[in-house]
Amino acid sequence: MKFLRYPGGKSKLLYFLTDFLPKSGKIAGTYIEPFVGGGSVFLFMNPSKAIIADLNKDLTDLYKGIKLYPHKVWEIFSQFPEGKEAYYQIRGAEYKTKPLYFRAARTLYLNRTCFKGMWRNSPNGDFNVGYGGESRRWVVTQKNIIELSKAFKQAEIVNCDFDKTLSRVSNGDFVFLDPPYKPGEKEMKDKHYANGRFSFQEQIRLAHKLKSLEKIDFKWMMTNSDHPDILDLYNGYFIRKVPFGTSSNVGIFTENSKEVLISNF
Repeated sequence: MKFLRYPGGKSKLLYFLTDFLPKSGKIAGTYIEPFVGGGSVFLFMNPSKAIIADLNKDLTDLYKGIKLYPHKVWEIFSQFPEGKEAYYQIRGAEYKTKPLYFRAARTLYLNRTCFKGMWRNSPNGDFNVGYGGESRRWVVTQKNIIELSKAFKQAEIVNCDFDKTLSRVSNGDFVFLDPPYKPGEKEMKDKHYANGRFSFQEQIRLAHKLKSLEKIDFKWMMTNSDHPDILDLYNGYFIRKVPFGTSSNVGIFTENSKEVLISNF
């Protein structure tokens, strides 16, 4: 299920990705996702063994909280009051010293009630998106949280840089990569968005890391921008145009997606 509203999420691209993703039962090793984001591909794949990682600690804490304490997360999430005033009180209150299940419920609440599902942070790292209403909050049910907990129990959830995650790759693994990018552009420039500080130097670092792993017998697949400089980094690999996907304007779909699917198979 899709339970998070997340910028750059791949739920709307699954129609295209499914033709290239392996069946989870066919993965001999571990499913690895260094930029898990909203988790659409991981949840679709539902692998029996996985490592999912992200630099966004609020996000990985959300997944860990649901994995370990689904009933407590639901209890707190469902008891948060409704309305604009309550939203800003919950958003502004100190939360970092709270238990994991409370932090998870808070993140889920803010995500489901903020404006357009944006995930924007202030320079000091605080979530600062405005209120968007309650209409999308109750799409998530207790049953959903319990099902998600079962899916996350198959995964090791890590808050770290992609280099550290990729260093764990071994024979038989399958890696799906969805680094932060803006379709058609060379780098993600908006520093206000979670995981948005992904410069072209980071793209270079990612490409070099993948090339350093070529002696290992594993498969990887990546979604990325079709900017010529990025494509040059993956000369010699398989590059396929995404026929219908995200435009340069977040949340807008177009027939000229300016996105590609890159893989080593």
